[in-house]
Amino acid sequence: MHIKNKTYCVNDIYRLESIPYTGRGCCAAILDTGIYPHLDLADRISYFHDFVNGRKNAYDDNSHGTHVAGIIAGNGYSSQGILKGMAPDCRIVSLKILDKKGSGDKNSLLNACQWIQQNYINYGINIVNISIGSDTADCNEEKDEIASAINHLWNIGICIVVSAGNSGPGPGTITFPGTCENVITVGSDALLLYSGDGSGAKSHSGEGPTKCNINKPDLLAPGHNIISCHNRYNGYTVKSGTSMSTPVVSGAIALYLEKYPNTSNNIIKQNIKLSAADVGLPANRQGAGLLNVKHFLEQKPL
Repeated sequence: MHIKNKTYCVNDIYRLESIPYTGRGCCAAILDTGIYPHLDLADRISYFHDFVNGRKNAYDDNSHGTHVAGIIAGNGYSSQGILKGMAPDCRIVSLKILDKKGSGDKNSLLNACQWIQQNYINYGINIVNISIGSDTADCNEEKDEIASAINHLWNIGICIVVSAGNSGPGPGTITFPGTCENVITVGSDALLLYSGDGSGAKSHSGEGPTKCNINKPDLLAPGHNIISCHNRYNGYTVKSGTSMSTPVVSGAIALYLEKYPNTSNNIIKQNIKLSAADVGLPANRQGAGLLNVKHFLEQKPL
């Protein structure tokens, strides 16, 4: 059966109703197109900062950032509790670095990283979700000042979760900053959603290794036809890509941090990879395998 047109709610994919964790006590900073104060999210938006247009009140003139936020922390209020995200009690800091077309510049990303460095303690930020990417030509581009800023955030203890990008298939198609060594780089499981009856389609999820010969991605997560919050009328919409896979992992980390507070980002990265399910693809396509939330939560910090 060809199921490419089916839509998926992350809460149902992982049967999260049976898991006694909701991301309480965690805070995810989302670097994206902003956030619409959707009823599924509004009471957990701790802070909004607009690095693009300088507006004060939370908004999203694209919808990408709101969709990402809903995957991490939507509580399903507008759907009578049906369409929930991964960690519905996780708080959100929204940093708008992309414009209405989904484009951004280096300075906005650098400024957002600097803001996190200065404010992560005040807001309790322990996860940063970056569902953006740009192609790189060579290894030098993967080592610029943005990479240094992101690696610094990792080194002060924050979990940085970044998309592998949609420039695949093919080796060397991981987009920046998913090429950074320390971050958790997430690809999409899109190809796995098709049966072997000849009706499958190519996945565009980025593949490693990086131009600097770093093994990526780190793992895969659901990213095909994911339903989540829309930036209009407190409704919902469907999107696909590694941008959707990335917040699935960010939300799973919020669940883990509720169960095991103060676990280091290095241990989290180790355990989320150890618990992933091998799906039989080469390592440069699947990383450690497909996110398995139940097994991840069973991995105690060492």
